[in-house]
Amino acid sequence: MIVIGHEWINSSRFMKVFSEDEIKNTEINSIVLLEPLVDSIKLANYCQANDVPYAVTVSSLKDAIFCNSLEANFIICEENEACIIQPIAEKYLFDTKILVLIHDEKDISKIARLGIDGVIFSEAIS
Repeated sequence: MIVIGHEWINSSRFMKVFSEDEIKNTEINSIVLLEPLVDSIKLANYCQANDVPYAVTVSSLKDAIFCNSLEANFIICEENEACIIQPIAEKYLFDTKILVLIHDEKDISKIARLGIDGVIFSEAIS
């Protein structure tokens, strides 16, 4: 299971961006965070074309499918959406990993039991 943003684990920062210039100026080893896909498709295309690691917040299975096709590294969603997306991701062998946004480490076990790829703490996002 992937755990991002916990104080015990060294992990990349996820940086919200809204333009190509912001993508170009992100710190090395950070992950670009786009939200939502419908408003950031051009930025997703830019990341894909330039091998920039990126994540997208999603709220539907359809957007998750598009994100995988656009070679997003991560999809960030709420638990309910993750429970719908994860089985499809496994069936179609998504390369994109599914992360659930959490605020408390007690949620890690619950998300693990659901078989979701991982969790991301809100503290990992800036």
